[in-house]
Amino acid sequence: MIKIISAAFFASVLLPACNRQPYVEHKVSLEKKADDCIGIQPAFRLTSNFGGERYEFEKCLPAAYDKSMIVSERKGDTVVVHFKLPERLQEPARYAVVMDIDSYPVYNFITIDGETYPIRPTEK
Repeated sequence: MIKIISAAFFASVLLPACNRQPYVEHKVSLEKKADDCIGIQPAFRLTSNFGGERYEFEKCLPAAYDKSMIVSERKGDTVVVHFKLPERLQEPARYAVVMDIDSYPVYNFITIDGETYPIRPTEK
């Protein structure tokens, strides 16, 4: 009887885990580097890790930008990231952006504000 109850319990826990729905989650940190956008570096760095991918790049954003305005979503095999802008015009500033993205299933492209890049995770 205990074996049947144990088997039923494990089946109820493990089977739903096998039927995962597609998702994308992000965590962002922003560090203001300058009060202007002069000298901004156009390249970004990708590092794959256990929890997904980490992107590091510079971006010109309003001086008082709030990271809660960043939205990420899945579209097929692409993760799309939008840096929404405030309605009121603000002075620009250069930010260092570190973005961790966790997504299922694996994605092959990332689009950041309309620019699409193919993704090849770091080999370990």
